[in-house]
Amino acid sequence: MSVNVPVGTPIAPNPNWQMRLRVLVETEWFQTFITVVIIVNAITLGLETSETLMAAYGPLLVALDHLALGIFVAEIILKLLVYRTRFFFNGWNIFDFVIVGIALLPGTGALSVLRALRVLRVLRLFSTVPSLRRVVDSLIAAIPGMTSIIAVMTVVFYVCSVIATKLFRGDFAEWFGSLDRSMYTLFQVMTLESWSMGIVRPVMEVHPWAWVFFTPFIVVTSFAVLNLFIAVLVNATQAQEEANMQQRFAILHDQLNTIQQEVQTLTRLLHERSNPPD
Repeated sequence: MSVNVPVGTPIAPNPNWQMRLRVLVETEWFQTFITVVIIVNAITLGLETSETLMAAYGPLLVALDHLALGIFVAEIILKLLVYRTRFFFNGWNIFDFVIVGIALLPGTGALSVLRALRVLRVLRLFSTVPSLRRVVDSLIAAIPGMTSIIAVMTVVFYVCSVIATKLFRGDFAEWFGSLDRSMYTLFQVMTLESWSMGIVRPVMEVHPWAWVFFTPFIVVTSFAVLNLFIAVLVNATQAQEEANMQQRFAILHDQLNTIQQEVQTLTRLLHERSNPPD
């Protein structure tokens, strides 16, 4: 039978080892320690890319890497012991579990390429640093709106690629000779990478009116759509902040109710003591 402890109620010392482990893994200093280990491990993984440093300090860097991995594994085991099956109900816990699991895969033979994936451990900063976690949560919340924008972009790209292929295929087959080439060229134009001197001006030397096609395309894809993406991200961030604020208000409300109940209980006890029954 489970007992629901009201929020804000002091927890008396409990000999239950699971409760003690939960207090350990949820303390701020433990989370700070894991964050420091992640940062140090990220630095050592970067240093391992230097042949000079590996020749001089290779054993030390490898030992630090193994130590960090051992700490991550111990952290996952502790959380599994504390939360058990509830561990997998949290998306960030699953993310940490997968990242650490990848690091445990053998790095020899056919799986030697997986050694490069060790750097994915740095991504655990997203789950340990609350500010980074909120940003990722906002990005995930913005995915539905981004999907609609990407769908619009796909339609625009397809239509413009068909038009560009029909208009410029004869004189610029290298850029617009087929639909896939046209899409790649227009993607380069959209990113504004050498779009003027590299593509548009050479095309305008043969087709002076080509600016009529390229100018609206750049305005729509590079500026209008970019602003749409920013608007979706801002709205998602604001919605996430409002949800977090409501959650904090709910916690404060529960704490106030708990305090009020405790005050009422103390008042009743004092009244009974001051007015004992005859």
